[in-house]
Parts: sequence; C-alpha cells; structure tokens
Amino acid sequence: MTDNSFQTLNPKSWAAPKGYANGIAATGRTVFIAGQIGWDKDAKLVSDDFVAQIEQALSNIVAVLAEAGGEPRHLVRINWYVTDKPAYVARQAEIGAAYRRVIGRHFPAMTLLVVAGLLEEGAKVEIEATAVVP
Repeated sequence: MTDNSFQTLNPKSWAAPKGYANGIAATGRTVFIAGQIGWDKDAKLVSDDFVAQIEQALSNIVAVLAEAGGEPRHLVRINWYVTDKPAYVARQAEIGAAYRRVIGRHFPAMTLLVVAGLLEEGAKVEIEATAVVP
C-alpha cells in the first residue's frame, strides 16, 4: 500500500523473513475470508495436483476479497493448512511462482500448518485469509 494504512512489522534485530511478514499493522475495513480449497465456481477440484490446488485456492481468496473492494495488497494474514509436508517442501519454488502469479510480491503475516486431512475429499490444501481494505 502506498498510504499510511499499512505497516509491515519485522523487528530489525531478527533475521529477515522469507516469503512472509512477522506482523502487519493496518487500518480500515477488516475482511475475513473463510478457508478456500482448490475448487472452481462449481465446487469441483480443479486438479489432483498440489500446486494447482494452491493456485486455485489463492485465486478464490482474491475473488472473495474483490467482493469487498479489496486487492491482494490488502491481505494482512494468510493461514495455510496442507496435508502433505514433503510435497510442500519439495515444490516450494513452484508454490512461490503460483503465489506470485496470483498475489504478486505482497507478503503478509503467514502461518503454515500440516494437518492429517481436510473435510473435502481430495483437497490437499485449505487457505484462509484476513485483509484490511482502506
């Protein structure tokens, strides 16, 4: 953001985070986006592929955010739930490329959790987000 409604919080004495922020301070309308999985507008998974599901889940977040007049740069927190840690680790470069295609080079506070499973059969990732729209 180019205005004063958004501040990245990374203590100067800490190592620089890679691909996320340690914290975000923001002022505006708070938008809470429910966990999104890799399915399309008809609630069908777009692929069995881990990265394809991530890209679709992120695209779904952007679509919901747009309903509130927001853009990816307004995201302040993203929580990732993945079912396959080895796949996430092995495909980080592809995941990063998909993230940048959808979100750009904006890196809010993020958490990644490895879970035993997700409710929807075949889902490999669920991502929830919070945004603050000035």
